[in-house]
Amino acid sequence: MMRALLEYAALGCVAAGLVAGWLTFALGRDVRGALQVALDFWLAGGMLRLAVRTDWRTLAVAAVILVVRKLLVVSVNQARRDRLRERNEG
Repeated sequence: MMRALLEYAALGCVAAGLVAGWLTFALGRDVRGALQVALDFWLAGGMLRLAVRTDWRTLAVAAVILVVRKLLVVSVNQARRDRLRERNEG
């Protein structure tokens, strides 16, 4: 029973990530921000799946999502710093 509930919650996180990412893009036209929001939900789904299944494949998927999310955050922060620097100089 608990396993099925966690699986459905993980699927809900994936679906919520798709919807939230799409809404973020539709409202702000920011692809990186939309991916960041979607990846947060997908990471949550991966963590929920790890609670159910602790095999290497599930762990690898969660790790890849985490690495992609971290790289995206670094990229977004760098782009914001560059824009602020351009505003201050120009």
